[in-house]
This record gives sequence, C-alpha cells and structure tokens, in this order.
Amino acid sequence: MVKLHTLTDEQLVRAYAEGNNEAFDTLLKRHQDRIFSYILRVIKNEDVANDIFQDTFVKAIQTIRQGRYTENGKFPAWISRIAHNLIIDYYRQEKSENLQSSDLTDIDVLNRKELCEDTIEDILISDQIKKDVKYLIEELPELQKEVLKMRYYQGLSFKEIAELTRVSINTALGRMRYAILNLRRIAQEKDIILSM
Repeated sequence: MVKLHTLTDEQLVRAYAEGNNEAFDTLLKRHQDRIFSYILRVIKNEDVANDIFQDTFVKAIQTIRQGRYTENGKFPAWISRIAHNLIIDYYRQEKSENLQSSDLTDIDVLNRKELCEDTIEDILISDQIKKDVKYLIEELPELQKEVLKMRYYQGLSFKEIAELTRVSINTALGRMRYAILNLRRIAQEKDIILSM
C-alpha cells in the first residue's frame, strides 16, 4: 500500500476524488499552516481567520467532489486563490454591513459642507471614480490584475505577493509597474478621468 504522505498534491486530489478521504486529510495537513498564516496575516482576527480557513477547504472539497478541479500541478496556488477570494468576499460583506442609512427628513443635512467632509456631489464623483478604476482593472492582463489587487485591496507587501504567486520580487514589481502603465493607457484610450 502506498503511503499517502509520499504522493504529490495532484495524486492526493485524484485519490480523494476517487473516494479516499484520508488523501484529503493529508492535503489539509500539508497546506493548513501556510494557508491559515496567510489568512490571519490579512484578516488580523483569529476567529474570522478560522472561519475563512474552514470555508476555504470546504470549497475545495466541493470543487473536487463535483469534478471541477483542473489538474495543473499547482494545488497550493489553487487553494491560496480560494482563500484569497473568500477574504475579498469577507471585506465586501463587511463594507456593505457598515454602510448606514439615514432616515432624516431634512435632506440638506446630508449635503452641508460644515457637517461632513464631503458633499453628496463629492461622494458621487468619488464613487464614479472607484467604478471607473474597477472597470479599468478588469481590462488588465490577468497577472497584472492579480498583483494590483493583492497590493491595493489586500495591502500585501511585494515579498508576500511574490511568495503567493511563486515569482521573484522583481517579477511582482515589474507586473505592478506594467499594470499602472496599462491603467493609464486604457484610461486615456477610454477617455476616463481619474481625479476629482
């Protein structure tokens, strides 16, 4: 009988897909420390990090069981991407839950400069700029988009980005540089102004 710990990630995934539950336990043990450390480093809350960690592996189980896992020899990158996407989902949910509505009848209260930092007009312009930036980011090549999102939306260092994407720091920096140059070029081509 083959010892599971000697198998590659891809062989373990195949074994698990064929019904060997111990194969997934081996995968989990192999990658749990790195994945949990990454999530905790970004989230900075152990309870939330635990939830996201569990959701990451539940999603992996579902994907493998449904036969949707594509073998490409990069299981660590795949499981990291699941964690990464769940972290983004968590922050989106946090942001929407923190938005507060105002039931005040006097709408002018919301638009008085002395009572808030930004007027409604400023907020609308700012929201439009954010939508434009999001649109522009989606136009970038996948590798540049990935680095830009990790840097600006997750606040990761270039060292962390390099480790997660399995490239050198110089490559990560180069991708960021080209992403910014391409953002400017695309904004110019689409006649999008990114300042208030």
